[in-house]
Amino acid sequence: MHYLLSVVDDTATPGPADEPGAVDRFNDQLKQDGYWVFAGGLQTLDTATVVDARSGDTTVTDGPFAETKEYLAGFWVIEASDLDVALTLAEGGSRACRRKIEVRPFDGIA
Repeated sequence: MHYLLSVVDDTATPGPADEPGAVDRFNDQLKQDGYWVFAGGLQTLDTATVVDARSGDTTVTDGPFAETKEYLAGFWVIEASDLDVALTLAEGGSRACRRKIEVRPFDGIA
């Protein structure tokens, strides 16, 4: 099963300076152990753009969708046999990037 491990950042406490090396080592371990599907970090909130075409007219707005203290800073997509394995991997990710990790299974892979 595929899981999304979302990195939850906080505008009040940005990540530590030593993060890139720890995250790189965690990524390498995921790859070595066969859990890696793909991952990515996201640029800061001020680079976000929201597109809304639900009403038929398209509105484009600069900035994040919601004003919030916490935001999605990056993610991993992993393949794990079950939720317990995914949670254990998320623990390692949280230690590596020193942020909270939200774990959610995919509803299916197309």
